[in-house]
Amino acid sequence: MQIEQIYTGCLAQGAYYITSNGEAAIIDPLREIQPYLDRLERDQVKLKYIFETHFHADFVSGHVDLSKETGAPIVYGPNATCEFECVSAFDSQEFAIGNIKIKVLHTPGHTMESSTFLLIDENGKDHAIFSGDTLFIGDVGRPDLAQKAAHMTQEQLAATLYHSLRDKVMTLADDVIVYPAHGAGSACGKNMSKETVSTIGDQKATNYALRANMTEAEFVKEVTEGLLPPPAYFGMNVAMNKKGYESFENVLHLGMRALSVIEFEAAAEETGALILDTRKNTDFAKGFIPQSVNIGIDGDFAPWVGALIADVKQPILIVSEVGQEEETVTRLSRVGFDNLIGHLDGGFDAWAKAGKEIDTVNRITAEQFSKEVKIGESKVIDVRKESEYCAEHVEEAFSKPLASINDWIKDINPKEHFYLHCAGGYRSMIAASILEARGFRNFTEIEGGFNAIAKTNLPKTDFVCQSKVLK
Repeated sequence: MQIEQIYTGCLAQGAYYITSNGEAAIIDPLREIQPYLDRLERDQVKLKYIFETHFHADFVSGHVDLSKETGAPIVYGPNATCEFECVSAFDSQEFAIGNIKIKVLHTPGHTMESSTFLLIDENGKDHAIFSGDTLFIGDVGRPDLAQKAAHMTQEQLAATLYHSLRDKVMTLADDVIVYPAHGAGSACGKNMSKETVSTIGDQKATNYALRANMTEAEFVKEVTEGLLPPPAYFGMNVAMNKKGYESFENVLHLGMRALSVIEFEAAAEETGALILDTRKNTDFAKGFIPQSVNIGIDGDFAPWVGALIADVKQPILIVSEVGQEEETVTRLSRVGFDNLIGHLDGGFDAWAKAGKEIDTVNRITAEQFSKEVKIGESKVIDVRKESEYCAEHVEEAFSKPLASINDWIKDINPKEHFYLHCAGGYRSMIAASILEARGFRNFTEIEGGFNAIAKTNLPKTDFVCQSKVLK
């Protein structure tokens, strides 16, 4: 028996590849299936089942393409209704893979079809669970994502999750290994650990939601407390995972179309496409195509694309570093952004060499910022998460998280100058590009963000939370 966790940092997502005696199973695969096909061929095993822990909201799974390519059936837990051929298993149903078995434990609460898959080894011993979004390391799945589909409140879903955990998961032996679908950085939970593997015993001892004497009311209160609104693209990804989707190979073909500068410019004008520049923020600041939005491929690219662009049907034109086009297309497809028109052949350099119009961001160093800013008079906008802001921030700065920029941008006075920063420059450049695309020029962005600002003598505080009102 072999178990391999295939972890994708950009999505904080874990897929699982399991083999036993010439047969294999894959749990929660990513959209691009070639790496799985390569593994199957390398190991000379037959894919017998594709297991899905639930209808994922934060990424598009590869289940449909993988099933078409291999003939392996797609298995969900109870309550799953697909618009393609799939098996909606019953609670406690077992599936044999070589000398091992996968047992379905229906664990609703995150969603109503959510299931945990228990691996029973060659000796008949409970070995591991693949807990999907039911149980994370240090956290549990958020109970607000399936409200509309389940016709239940988040409190009712949380109560359902409470009983799923206690009746199905916490009754397992302490040495059973826990393999979750996500780790820290995913929006599917709120307090996940950076660790991606644990045991039932460790989680009973350390996970706040699995406290031994915790009541249902306490669980519901703590699990629903402090939930941020889910990214807008989540519902669209759920629909794609339920209904099926365009083949990844077709999406890759579209995105890999190399457009000359003239073709790229014409496509932008004719289609109204979003120009997505995936270069490093340091390069983008020095020059970019007007109206471009910068979301660097070197950061949490896919989640930020989903959170800020939201509509997966939005047509997109890509500007990337030469050689990173395929990686960009792949990451976009993982979160369902399939309407790709193509990429700029030769990247931004080709645009600049053609003598086309170029825009820039007014960026200064943290040291310059410390000399220019007047605490109490100058306006400073901090686009980090509220938790980062509350830990420490520039005195009198406003907390305006990047995730909610589409809400707070309307409060910006275009005639009043402000400074803009995040932790290191990645998120503030995203914000800067969105602001400029919408006509704002009255700001200065800080290179290196708060990490660099903290090294200056500027006064900082962790006591005062500035008003959210900008006016």
